Amino acid sequence: MMKKLNNIIINTVGIIFISGIILFIYRYKSHSNIPKDMILIPSGSTQIGSESGLNSELPVVNKTIKEFYMDKHPVTVEEFRNFIRSTHYITDAEKFGNSAVFDFKTGQWFLLDGANWEYPQGKDFPKALNNHPVTQVSWNDATAYCNWVGKRLPSEFEWEHAARNAGNIKNEMYPWKTNNLKNDDSEYQANVWQGIFPLYNNEADGYLLTSPVGAFGETELGLQDMAGNVWEWCSNWKVSYNKSHTNFIPTETSEKVQRGGSFLCDPNICHGYRVSGRSGATPESSLMNTGFRCVKDI
Repeated sequence: MMKKLNNIIINTVGIIFISGIILFIYRYKSHSNIPKDMILIPSGSTQIGSESGLNSELPVVNKTIKEFYMDKHPVTVEEFRNFIRSTHYITDAEKFGNSAVFDFKTGQWFLLDGANWEYPQGKDFPKALNNHPVTQVSWNDATAYCNWVGKRLPSEFEWEHAARNAGNIKNEMYPWKTNNLKNDDSEYQANVWQGIFPLYNNEADGYLLTSPVGAFGETELGLQDMAGNVWEWCSNWKVSYNKSHTNFIPTETSEKVQRGGSFLCDPNICHGYRVSGRSGATPESSLMNTGFRCVKDI
């Protein structure tokens, strides 16, 4: 009887050991083959939302997120141009013949004819720079690009999980794990509005519009531009956290979520570059301060 029991224990331990080896090999292979310019976002539990934010950030919920890969930085103009050249894709802004531009003189948004991903402020202004995040792309355009490269848009829960350094940021506002916009050397850590919006921007961070991706460093996970520069499209509809995404029936005015804030965000008006900040727009909308990044399942 004792011999039989010992054999059962040995076999059980052996099965557990072999299972552990198989899991280790799987995780090692998946983690040692991280796609180029992507970052592994570990799984974990993350607080979503904020008690001190806007009503759209309530109620605060906890979500368990599976590991995934995320683009290191927002998709650049050069990367998007490669997509256009390879597929001959026509963006929504090009179909409509216009897109949304912010007028710094009037402080108002308006639809400008000829504005698109290549000329985000219109044909009277220079082309977008290659190493800057692409803008004037709709949610539809972003989805098409992600599909082309074999990826997808992140859900906003995945996005916030990544911004919170895989759940390690609990109470701090920003993805560099402090509540300060400047670092210890008094350097800005994000491309956002400095001054009084929309009256003037003193450009203390060095930029009036978009900045090159990665110009403001990286988070602990290695991600760039998770605060400021451009808003980023997410896959899901903008609904309350206590409502089901799967049962939501969109209308013509329903919005897709945007995360991360932009160069137009003033904390007194739009403090969207906090880790919990949310915005949104209809899927066909193209704006001069909105881009995207992709994620990939493991």
